Amino acid sequence: MFTLLRLLPARRLIAEQLPALLMAWLVAELFYKFHSFSLECAAFLVTWAAFDAAIQGLRRLFATAPGEQA
Repeated sequence: MFTLLRLLPARRLIAEQLPALLMAWLVAELFYKFHSFSLECAAFLVTWAAFDAAIQGLRRLFATAPGEQA
C-alpha cells in the first residue's frame, strides 16, 4: 500500500484508485457479512483488485492513440 501511494502521482491515484476503492468499499459494506474480519478484509481487497483491473482494462481499451502509454 505504501508503495502504491509513493509511486503513483496524486492525479492518477484520485482518477483510478479512489473510484475502485470506493466501489469496493460499497460492495463490501452491502454484501460481505462473513462474521470474520479476516474474510471480509480479504474479500474487500480482492474486490478492490477486481475493480482496479476493470478500470485499467477500460483505460487501455479507450486510449486515444494506439501507441499511447496507459
